[in-house]
Amino acid sequence: MLTALGDVQIPLLAVVLLGGCVTKFARVVQRRSVDAGLGPTALFPLRLRKPIAIMVCVAEFGAGNGLILTSGDFGRGNPAALVRLGTGLLFLVATCALIELRNMRPDVGCGCFGDFSTAPVTGRTLARSALLSAAALGTIRLPPIQLPRSGGGAVALLTLFTAEIGLFGLLSPEVRDILVRIGYSAPCELRVISAEQTLAALQRTAQWRRHYSLIADQQPSDMWRELCWRYIVFPSQYGEREAELVFAVYLQPRRPAVLSALVDTATGAVLPWPVSSPHPAPAWWPPSLRLARHIGRWAYPTRFRIPGLQRATSLDRVSSARTR
Repeated sequence: MLTALGDVQIPLLAVVLLGGCVTKFARVVQRRSVDAGLGPTALFPLRLRKPIAIMVCVAEFGAGNGLILTSGDFGRGNPAALVRLGTGLLFLVATCALIELRNMRPDVGCGCFGDFSTAPVTGRTLARSALLSAAALGTIRLPPIQLPRSGGGAVALLTLFTAEIGLFGLLSPEVRDILVRIGYSAPCELRVISAEQTLAALQRTAQWRRHYSLIADQQPSDMWRELCWRYIVFPSQYGEREAELVFAVYLQPRRPAVLSALVDTATGAVLPWPVSSPHPAPAWWPPSLRLARHIGRWAYPTRFRIPGLQRATSLDRVSSARTR
């Protein structure tokens, strides 16, 4: 029974480590920031947060894959022992960091699983990290994992693994957040989506690629929210006149609807889009990709206007929103 219990720890630890690495990477891709609030990195100065966040992700990825590769006969002996010792020390250091984070920054989540770990650190989070550390250290001298030779052995392993998962779920505040996200969707007016997340989502859309050549400065000159939309303004030019390129991004986590308009800065009038050649494709693009790009522009020429900005007289709504 003890051997079976030890065999269960290796896949569980590997799943936790790789799952944490993947969710952190997904948050980095979504927010386009390596140091975007990844738990204990908030304890360090700003200049150190990015390298430390990268080190944590690399350590989790390496330890997770190392546990898998050394679980059989390939890692028999010292390689497996070193990987499991390093994994145990990683969880032990994480436990100490979470204790310090709870004392110094009680408002910050542990960041263990990216956006799912935004709740403040609690005793359950600390207990989970400590138990994972003990599980890793307890497998240092474990022999190579062998597949069960009988149905009874397979049932025992499955039962132990299910019990471990259940215990892990009880100690994980992320499970509640995941279930809430699956079964409940907040009205768009109440969704909490940061400005950085909205800007990153905008830069992945076709509207951005279509009009970004008109942007004079990559930093927005203004940004505000109205109910389900966030408006982002970039400085632009329209001939000899100062203009503003306004994007309206619908507040949803993935693939938001994006509308756009070009506005005269002085008069507030909505300007027609300039008739000019589209932004050239990079020189390294193959001919087939250039042809596909041309066909896509011919097939989908539709342009949108922002709700509330369709009158070409003035931007009273925009001006009033800026003064709030």
